[in-house]
Amino acid sequence: MEKRPPITLEAVYNDLRYLQLLSTRFPTISDASTEIINLEAILNLPKGTEHFLTDLHGEYEAFLHVLKNASGSVRRKVEEIFGQTLRESEVKELCTLIYYPEQKLELIKNEEKDVEDWYRITMHQLIRVCQNVSSKYTRSKVRKALPEKFSYILQELLHESQIDPNKQAYVNGIISTIISTGRADECICAICNLIQRLTIDSLHIVGDIFDRGPGAEIIMDTLCAYHNFDIQWGNHDILWIGAAAGNDSCIANVIRLSLRYGNHPTLEDGYGINLVPLATFAIEKYKDDPCTQFMPKEVENQVDEKTRRLLAQMHKAISVIQFKLESQLILEHPDFKMENRLLLDKIDYEKGILMLDGKEYPLRDKNFPTVDPKKPFALTPEEKELMSRLHYSFVNSEKLRKHMRCLFSYGSMYLVRNNNLLYHASIPLNEDGTFKEVNIGGRKYTGKPLLDKIDQLIRLAYFGVEGEEKKYALDYIWYLWCGEDAPSFGKDKMATFERYFTDCKELWKETKSAYYRLHDERSVCEMILQEFGLTSPTAHIINGHVPVKTLKGEKPVKADGKLLVIDGGFSKAYQAETGIAGYTLIFHSRGLQLVQHEPFESTQKAIEDGIDIISTNIILELSQQRMMVRDTDIGRELEEQIYNLNKLLVAYRNGFIKEKS
Repeated sequence: MEKRPPITLEAVYNDLRYLQLLSTRFPTISDASTEIINLEAILNLPKGTEHFLTDLHGEYEAFLHVLKNASGSVRRKVEEIFGQTLRESEVKELCTLIYYPEQKLELIKNEEKDVEDWYRITMHQLIRVCQNVSSKYTRSKVRKALPEKFSYILQELLHESQIDPNKQAYVNGIISTIISTGRADECICAICNLIQRLTIDSLHIVGDIFDRGPGAEIIMDTLCAYHNFDIQWGNHDILWIGAAAGNDSCIANVIRLSLRYGNHPTLEDGYGINLVPLATFAIEKYKDDPCTQFMPKEVENQVDEKTRRLLAQMHKAISVIQFKLESQLILEHPDFKMENRLLLDKIDYEKGILMLDGKEYPLRDKNFPTVDPKKPFALTPEEKELMSRLHYSFVNSEKLRKHMRCLFSYGSMYLVRNNNLLYHASIPLNEDGTFKEVNIGGRKYTGKPLLDKIDQLIRLAYFGVEGEEKKYALDYIWYLWCGEDAPSFGKDKMATFERYFTDCKELWKETKSAYYRLHDERSVCEMILQEFGLTSPTAHIINGHVPVKTLKGEKPVKADGKLLVIDGGFSKAYQAETGIAGYTLIFHSRGLQLVQHEPFESTQKAIEDGIDIISTNIILELSQQRMMVRDTDIGRELEEQIYNLNKLLVAYRNGFIKEKS
């Protein structure tokens, strides 16, 4: 901790205006002293557990399960507490109850012969688990987390020792009364939810909540109600921010991805986006087109052939509109340097070939009924009308607006917390490992100032007053989705057109930026950490964005442990490549644990059969001495408060400020 200078009368006098303001909160010596005692006590509690997840991609069932089991932390607690006293099946049943109390209770009551006896045993077990997970916190913090209905009862149960024979009868009496009054189910649910709440002190989502999976809106609803979390925006999150802010290229991309992965219900049911005009347009323009390359993924067994065909037609229609809109943005912004993404004007529409760099590439789909070869980037009147209606749906969606507010309130491009630097994808670097200059609006930015500027632009695009600055910021959001120097993207191009329309895999290739060739080097990671003010030998960078392909021998720990890639691998679209369901990270008072997950079967299997996500713990760093609140960023803030309160005491005792009765 930073050593502060001794408190002198001169220092107190110089800070008198601030101390007078502080005295309104602590009007007497007694009040200030009590607060100092309270804060000093908090400093000596163990550090709360931090939970890191990334790349959720709409897979809400797996996300909710990992959130409930805290990446295996709940099970570890149960095993530590009960040791050899519970069988494996009993441990599994107790953990499942903690994760899904309402659903599991219904199953148990249908099977259990002596329900009252089961209630009694289970409540004693749950109280022990709850006492353990609450031991890191002050009574005040635990009290605030308690459900109002059972606040008094749970306080009594949590803070009474069952070892003392006098207290044992007291606790048994409370539990018996809960059962006899018919409130056991409610109380068990309250305790289970409290265990989940107290196991994790803070949650970090290192980007990409949206796209691919079927329930991004469910994830956002969960996060918006979570007790303590933050988000570092990923490129998919930024794309949705751009769509909600009214960037038509972003809107087209969001719809295209939803149709590609068959998660259009997120748009229609989750956010109330009206896709009927797109369906009507697609049926009219592509009625005889098989749209083979545009058949949605992941929906073969979920919808009939007629619906799949309609989704493919809609998918192709919005894709062509997207390519036109993006081309218009590229022409409007030569500073984006994306001319190589202008492809609609490189097509010989009669021959059905793409001409690039003197080579001809046959197109596997040659039907472009809405493209005028003389003006290939222009929208038709029908396409303009369609985009106008889609634009209206996005910017006026109440649910989407609510979730965007949440993304802005708790989100940012990066976060520095407890000696860790969190950002989703990359920091632009030159091939020699130095920070790359990125041009934004005629000025060049590198490193931390670059991410600060981008954060400012994203907020301006959504909240700014109409004008040139907001217009540029809104256009730049699209660049952050797919631009070469965008730290949220990190590739030379997004080869969407080539993948749809050509068989040439060389054209499909997307080359990763220098960051991904250099992030294995410890010196490069240390340079990035220093740029963000982290110089400790225990500092880390925590990334997501790129799935760790364990099947190919890739490792999540890089640069001698300075960089941790924890792409959650929640997206089923990635699991064939990775071989696992990715990684999450736990940072508790003893150290860092990386958790490798197997794919999640289903919530139903978890409840009925007690099938948890199979997880493997990898100890990254373990300390013999527990990390206390004093050693955290919050600890530094508390020490600053204590220092100022001690100044206030000096001011009171020397008559600079009078106590207020």
